[in-house]
Amino acid sequence: MPKLDIVKDKLKLSQSQLDYMRILEQQNIERVAKLKRLRRNNLLTGVGLIASVFSIYAYSIIAVKQEKFLDELDTSSDDK
Repeated sequence: MPKLDIVKDKLKLSQSQLDYMRILEQQNIERVAKLKRLRRNNLLTGVGLIASVFSIYAYSIIAVKQEKFLDELDTSSDDK
């Protein structure tokens, strides 16, 4: 189907066809806005999840480095 140039082909189109094209264009603009919001929300959720996973991982690494009781158990068993 060939594309229409609205300026050139305006005389060939009826008013109802032009109105229908405006309605579809408005629906498309609303659909794009909804998809942009959805993408932004998905991106924020992904960033939040990655940040929480990284913070849990970092906390675990720091907590393991601070544990000294395993070292004390090893040195006390060597003394006996």
